[in-house]
Order: sequence, then C-alpha cells, then structure tokens
Amino acid sequence: MTVVMGIVNVTPDSFSDGGRYLAQDAAIARGLALRAAGADIVDIGGESTRPGAERVAPSVEEERVLPVIRALAAEGATVSIDTMNASTAVAAVEAGAAIVNDVSGGLADPGMLTAVAGSGAEVVLGHWRGPSSDMYARAEYGDVVREVVTELAARLEAAAVAGIAPSRVILDPGIGFGKRGDQNWSVLRGLPRILGIGPRVLVGTSRKRFLAEVLVAGGTPTGALDEATEDRRDLATAVTSALAAREGVWGVRVHDVRATRDALRVAEAWEGERRWTATRSR
Repeated sequence: MTVVMGIVNVTPDSFSDGGRYLAQDAAIARGLALRAAGADIVDIGGESTRPGAERVAPSVEEERVLPVIRALAAEGATVSIDTMNASTAVAAVEAGAAIVNDVSGGLADPGMLTAVAGSGAEVVLGHWRGPSSDMYARAEYGDVVREVVTELAARLEAAAVAGIAPSRVILDPGIGFGKRGDQNWSVLRGLPRILGIGPRVLVGTSRKRFLAEVLVAGGTPTGALDEATEDRRDLATAVTSALAAREGVWGVRVHDVRATRDALRVAEAWEGERRWTATRSR
C-alpha cells in the first residue's frame, strides 16, 4: 500500500492554504482529521516554500510547529517536519517527529545532514536548485530527468558521508521546485529512472501550478488559473498520485488525503493484487 503523507501548513503564506491552519488548535485539528481520513504520516511545516516566498527565522518556525508536533505525536500520529533548518529538525524530532522532510535535500543548511544523522530520524531529501525566491530562474535543463537523477544521487551520497544509511533516506524529485510545467511532466514520466537510484521515492504534486495549467483551457494567462479551483486541483492530484503509485513510488504527499486514498484504492482494485504488487516491486 502506498504511503499517504497529509500536509498541514502552519503558515500565513503557503500557496494553497496559507493562514487556514496558522492557529495551533486549527493545525492540530487538521492533523487529526487527515489521520482519520487515511494519512499514514502528517507533515507539519512552518515555512512556506511557494514560489517567491521569503525565508523565516528558525525561532519563528519552531514556535509555529513544535506544539502541533507534540500534540499529534501524543495522539499516536506519525509526524514529519517539513523544514530546511537543522535546528528546527532537531527540535522537531525531540518533540516527536519521526521524519525530517527537507525540500532542499540538505543544501539550504549545511548542518542538516549531520543533524539528521545524529537524530536517528528518517529523512526526505528533495531535488532543489535554490531558494523559492528565485527558483524558476534556475529551471534550465538539458535533460531534466537525467539531471534530477544525477543531483538526487549526489544528495544520497552526501547523506551517506554524513552517516545516514540509505535505508533511512526517501528521495523526492521536487515536483514544482525549480521546474516549469512541462519539466514537471517529464520528471513524472521519468519516475522509473528516479526509482532506479535505490531508496524509497516520495512524490508531491498536490494542487501545484502545473496541474492547473492542464485543467484550464488556454494555459497560463494571468487570472486564468483561478478557474482551476481547489476541488479541481485535488482531483488532478489524486489522479497523478495514483499514477505515481502505479509506477512504484513509496509515498505521495497531498492536501486532500481522502480523495487520494480513494484514488489509490480504485487503482489497486483495477490492477488486481498480483499485477499491482509486481509493478511496485520493479
């Protein structure tokens, strides 16, 4: 069964639900609701990584996320911390997080990999070419799949040098991070090559712009993407998540857990147990 990671943004400015769960009580309630809907992991983030977002101080990030992590862990939820700061990662693990989800792959904070190695936590290493403030300026590729594979393999090697065994690593191809619309589709079509690196792979397409570009006739004129409502993006997310699961990814990261869990169940029923298992064991 594909792991489903549910997203809780404890931020005022995330691209999709910024501010909705900024209050601690709201964030805790959202995490519990995602777990009840079928989330295997609840991913807590206190800093937006939307395009153009500015960094926040680790102290601010920790003030937002640590009480939420403690509360959810106390309820028995498996929690991950979405952070690029080593100090936040350490504090979050001490508060009960089992996974550090670093979209920068340990590049934003030179101390991250060493900190994770000492924490005992698992780690998600994302494909990343630079901060959200100018990520699209770095979206220049010759062969995007080949370059993502090469750069993720380098992060896996860096993790090993820091003392993190490959069994503790989950790789994320960074859909939407430093990649324009068509480049994201190329990466998704290239998942078999990414899976060939070795460790588990996590894919996060949830509500991202490249999905809206497909949903809205005419593409990307200013304002047109508003027609791709949250519900429509969640449906597109569920479809892409099911397709990624069919390719054999370990997990998917989504806002709408119920829709994605339903899509995964339907896909598994369609494929049949033997064929689904064979596909995922490639």
